[in-house]
Amino acid sequence: MLALNEAVKLIRLELPSPPAARWASVFFTLSVLTVLLSIAASQAFLALAGVLYALHLICHRPAVRFPPVALPLLLFCLLTVLSVVWAAYPAIGALAIRKLVLFLILLFTVNLITSPKHLETLYQALFCESAAAGLLAVKQFVSSYRAVRLTHPREIYYYMAYRQRVEGFMGHWMNFGGQQMLIFAVLAAFVLLKESRSKFWWGVLAVVGLSIVIGLTRGVWLGCFAAALYLISLWRPRLLWLVPVLAILAYLASPSLVRQRVRMALHPAADMAVAERVEMWRVGLRMARAHPWLGVGTDNIPAEYPFYMPAGRPPRVGYHDHLHNNLLQLAAERGIPAMIVWVWLMVAFAWHFRKLAQSTDASERFESGPARWIVHGVLAAWIAFVVEGFFDFNFGLSPVLMLFLFLAASPFVFTTTAVRRPSPASRNAAAG
Repeated sequence: MLALNEAVKLIRLELPSPPAARWASVFFTLSVLTVLLSIAASQAFLALAGVLYALHLICHRPAVRFPPVALPLLLFCLLTVLSVVWAAYPAIGALAIRKLVLFLILLFTVNLITSPKHLETLYQALFCESAAAGLLAVKQFVSSYRAVRLTHPREIYYYMAYRQRVEGFMGHWMNFGGQQMLIFAVLAAFVLLKESRSKFWWGVLAVVGLSIVIGLTRGVWLGCFAAALYLISLWRPRLLWLVPVLAILAYLASPSLVRQRVRMALHPAADMAVAERVEMWRVGLRMARAHPWLGVGTDNIPAEYPFYMPAGRPPRVGYHDHLHNNLLQLAAERGIPAMIVWVWLMVAFAWHFRKLAQSTDASERFESGPARWIVHGVLAAWIAFVVEGFFDFNFGLSPVLMLFLFLAASPFVFTTTAVRRPSPASRNAAAG
């Protein structure tokens, strides 16, 4: 607690001097802190931060920094707007244009996170919130399981896998699972790569991991597994050969519900989710072939979906608002050029993450302690996000996208001159 109070005092001393910038930094911090708790509150704080930062730009005209992905991001936004304008139902896509505002998180992170200590404290708060969401998920799982066992004892798998999944604070299991996956990746980097950390954080990691297991979202499981492989290769590369053995042992020791969830993925005809995805991916390919340049229009897929089914075959009963795959979704609704630009954007992020990671590993240029684990943790989160994105449109889920954008921008905090390293006077003042 004393260390936390010291960190807060130090952050307060390092906030920007102009009032508009100072409060913009405060509100953006609150936006990040509430992204795991309430999407409405997080976006409200984000809007306040945007208004105040715009006022600061008008009054003081400071240097504005942005992560080095501006060109692909600009092209992606332009192609998104064009896909809305040329869609069969343009009004439906208006929400997608408003959602582009969320990319300002990249700008705010680099310009309003004032120091490495500010960033590290923010991450640690997110880890604790994720654990709180995990504990709530455990309670939800136990309550749902008891209710289903009493009312539908012969259909436990169906209800627990498709009807009553854990949601944490997010209200939907896909939002909850995607956020927990991203936090798990960075938290694992914090636990494995940080030089000094207490055993408390191992417990936090265990709670977050448990919430992911009981979430029963297989794409999230695969994303976490890929991120873990990357981090283990950095932490103890000689242990990589143990990973398949541990995975098999974990499967054998897991509850029957988890084992059945894994087995069902191997039988597409018997698994509703897999069968729906196969149908969706085929429909998405037909849409992309028919409209290769601008797609059928952003958010127009539900209205267009029946027209791309084989003749005489109705769509499967289920959720068809998106295609459960980032690449196919973007190609089908915004066109193949938009998909290519999105791949460019994601590869650009990964390239710069890897470049920063090599710098933190090979040189002393970064004086701040959290640089190494944050950069590698964000790269692990990127890997998890991309892997899970083959089975869900996680780029289109606002709660997941907002968290991902904050994570993606955070490594660039260490490269900007806007970050002021604590002076001796600041340290003395923080200490009292």
